[in-house]
Amino acid sequence: MRVVEKTFSPEFRNRLDSIIQFKPLDIAVVGSVVDKFIFELETLLLEKNVTFSLDPEARLWLAENGCDPKMGARPMARLIQEKIKKPLANDLLFGKLERGGHVHVIVQDKELAFTIESKELSISEKN
Repeated sequence: MRVVEKTFSPEFRNRLDSIIQFKPLDIAVVGSVVDKFIFELETLLLEKNVTFSLDPEARLWLAENGCDPKMGARPMARLIQEKIKKPLANDLLFGKLERGGHVHVIVQDKELAFTIESKELSISEKN
């Protein structure tokens, strides 16, 4: 409370209803946040006929790198955007995943890496 008194004017403090202190998120909670974002990504990829799987080690990597003690899990969306969505975009539009397929995310050399299986063009699709 002393920090609040030193930082803010009495006029501002009088407008506060309460002060809530948050503790840092534990890894299990951050893992649930990872699951939420990955579920949303899976849903988007299914529209492109692409299935998606995440290795448990990759899930842990995202949980550890997508959480900040001060910001909580807010950086997670940006991390998934930079490390998964952007790298896959080219393959989805012009590459191996253009017709669909499967993406498996793993950790390799302390970074995320992808195993991509393209959907083969069937005889009926050629005509």
